[in-house]
Amino acid sequence: MAETLIARVDDVRKTYQMGAVLVEALRGISIDFHAGEYVTIMGPSGCGKSTLLNLLGCLDRPTSGRYLLGAEDVSLLDDDSLSAIRGARIGFIFQSYNLIQQLTVIENIEVPMYYQGVPEEDARATATALADRVGLTERMFHKPFELSGGQQQRVAIARALANDPLILLADEPTGNLDSTSGRDILDVFDDLHRQGKTLIMVTHSDEVAERSKRSLHLRDGQVEHDIRL
Repeated sequence: MAETLIARVDDVRKTYQMGAVLVEALRGISIDFHAGEYVTIMGPSGCGKSTLLNLLGCLDRPTSGRYLLGAEDVSLLDDDSLSAIRGARIGFIFQSYNLIQQLTVIENIEVPMYYQGVPEEDARATATALADRVGLTERMFHKPFELSGGQQQRVAIARALANDPLILLADEPTGNLDSTSGRDILDVFDDLHRQGKTLIMVTHSDEVAERSKRSLHLRDGQVEHDIRL
């Protein structure tokens, strides 16, 4: 059965003006991503990992080349259109969790649905189910400062799933965790992969990459290796 193409970067370049210097963060890369893939992106600092993740997440645009998300070329969309796509089709998981400290677990999970206009009762039902899915049923009404780092990252994962995104993007999701908590979070990602979610993750960790099914290695803004595991 043919794989379903879910995202494609086609001869993408990204150049930044740093004072009088032009920095080429991405140098004409072309990559296809398919539905249900679990992909890690690796490489030395400055190789273009974060730039690529920002482009995939519609946080930035390529200087040249095309980015297809689903069947839509999002390369040239305006800020409002990109924001709408981020809210509806992309789930983000960050190293530092980025939770709202004044809100409870359940309220943090509800935030993306609020911006999508989901009715309050429906949002609460979805958030409750997601809290249970990531093992936080007993912590739903706690605030982030009352949680461990691993529990906060579980909240972030549940929040990223709230609008049933096309792609989950994770930037060093275990970077702030001890080894035990990190493995627990990777177990959650394994479960999501088994359930058919598309995961793209930036990491420096070989242990994390070994959990994925495909590993992209970048160097100097280009794809050095594309390894199926």
